[in-house]
Amino acid sequence: MDITRFHAAFFEESRENLDAMEAGLLAMESGAADGETINVVFRAAHSIKGGAATFGFTAISELTHQLETLLDEARSGRRQLDGDAIGVLLIAGDALRGLLAAAEHGDAIDEAGLRRAHDGLAQMMGRTSAAPKAAQAKTEPAGEWRIGFKPAKSLFLSGNDPLRILRELGSHGELGVTCVDTNLPSFSDLDPFEAYLAWDLMLPGSVPRGAIDEAFAWVEDECELAIESVPAASMVAPAPTTLEADNVVALDPRRATDARSPGTDSGDSSIRVAVNKVDALINLVGELVITQAMLRQRSTLLDPVSNETLLSGLEQLDRNTRDLQEAVMGVRMLPVEFAFSRFPRMVRDLAARLDKKVRLRTSGEATELDKGVIEKIVDPLVHLVRNSIDHGLESPADRRAAGKDETGTISLSAAHQGGHIIIEISDDGRGLDRERILRKAAERGLPIADNPSDAQVWDLVFHPGFSTAEQLTDLSGRGVGMDVVKKNIAALGGQVEIRSRQGAGTTVSIRLPLTLAILDGMTVAVGGEVFIVPLNAVIESLQPAADDIRTIAGDARVLRVREDYLPLLDLAEQYGLPTVARQSAPIAVVVESDGQRLALEVDELLGQQQVVVKNLEANYRRVRGVSGATILGDGRVALIVDAGGLSQNARTRAAA
Repeated sequence: MDITRFHAAFFEESRENLDAMEAGLLAMESGAADGETINVVFRAAHSIKGGAATFGFTAISELTHQLETLLDEARSGRRQLDGDAIGVLLIAGDALRGLLAAAEHGDAIDEAGLRRAHDGLAQMMGRTSAAPKAAQAKTEPAGEWRIGFKPAKSLFLSGNDPLRILRELGSHGELGVTCVDTNLPSFSDLDPFEAYLAWDLMLPGSVPRGAIDEAFAWVEDECELAIESVPAASMVAPAPTTLEADNVVALDPRRATDARSPGTDSGDSSIRVAVNKVDALINLVGELVITQAMLRQRSTLLDPVSNETLLSGLEQLDRNTRDLQEAVMGVRMLPVEFAFSRFPRMVRDLAARLDKKVRLRTSGEATELDKGVIEKIVDPLVHLVRNSIDHGLESPADRRAAGKDETGTISLSAAHQGGHIIIEISDDGRGLDRERILRKAAERGLPIADNPSDAQVWDLVFHPGFSTAEQLTDLSGRGVGMDVVKKNIAALGGQVEIRSRQGAGTTVSIRLPLTLAILDGMTVAVGGEVFIVPLNAVIESLQPAADDIRTIAGDARVLRVREDYLPLLDLAEQYGLPTVARQSAPIAVVVESDGQRLALEVDELLGQQQVVVKNLEANYRRVRGVSGATILGDGRVALIVDAGGLSQNARTRAAA
């Protein structure tokens, strides 16, 4: 049996276990853990160890064996995990991540990091146990353990090996083994993919019961198990050779309850599916939505009386298609916790390096967002959180002098608002210095409005190159790379704004669409074709008078919108389309991207609709000024306007 096909699942599950272990350790360090946290951390390490041993990843299993030993002492009360000890365990977790990456991609092992992890754990294991000997003695019962282990026939198909379990049990003490082969069929009937053998096992009574349970944790749903503690006085009794029903231990926590009735729900379950399969399913549903839209458009030509049954069926199809689309789109939705979960460790390490005291508060972690959006928002969030700690929060001494708690607070929150999600990063630090920002902006020749509002002043930090190295502390660091942050968020169809009060702190608010697969757009006619303008970029649409349009610098045109002049681009000219005779005066659609507004000249406004986004670059090639495509109800392809690309082209032409 080729077990390498299970490697991908092992690596993914191991990374999830490392995340759980790290979160648990950080919760223990902050004092926010409950009694079950240490057990969660232990089980995570044990699961990684078991899988690594199964697949032959020796370096991983050896390191997790050391981790497991220390964590077992901690959960039994024989060792106290202080801040230094948790730091050592976190370093070991980092080394495990490196080993997993090396095993998955064939990279070289970071020998220095691995040695550092081993040395730290070895030093911890050399420390004197904190628990009194009397307490330790209570965990060592006299006599022996007798275990009946009968694997299910399908055990091998899940990638488990009974011999690995026996080897793990043997690592805790001298193991007595008797093989039970009463169910072994004749050679002609033997199926090499099925497990037929059972075992009667004996272990010293000094082995903790928890160690036995953990050894069988990987096969809890795929075996019959009888575990019996035999006192020293009755050790002459024969070992059990059958598995009595009354002695079977239900290791599955979903079934380990006396109150569960046969008709009760057995609990939540999940299945791992490759992202490309989910994307293919979403694409097929998108095609179904397009086909349904075509049918709806064709049905408008039918006589509603003679085709009543058909039209009723089409209405039902419309409802079912929308429900199916929402359900399938929900498959890609993940809780924002997937992005937030990396920040406790980052905040801890950065605060220690900067000699600051920081507490992290999160809320709305269950708020769901498209997986693609989550992956692309992580880097901007990391930048903003680092800036808040490094430059937003004062030192403990400065905070005390200002009458603040010497421990600063960083808050991460997420919430739904209409068809969008709002993510906010807040701190209670020194805030932005309005006058200093205005002074620096004037030095750099940036355009500044008369009597600018706070929002206009904060927007200055998004200007490319606004900050330089000597301004990091003065401006709380929020100009450093903020143009990149805004550009990345804008690429997701989002918006970012800053709110700040000097001495009280700063909040950066990010507004994002829930998904990138569906777009709310304004349909416009240009040169005999239909285009989609993303609705989140549209500011307004208007029909300008002739004297509102001016020509400057040869052929460049601008449109006067109230007291402002905006670049005016003819979309037909931009996309090389023929000029079509208009029935009325042209219409201008004002859009905003990267903080710049411009007007797009179109022939007609057709309406608003939700469209399924198709990747034009993957199916054709990259086209300047186009961010994607969709298929309309009549079967025509409509291009999606890239407002950011057109804005950049306008700035380039103006500079030239």
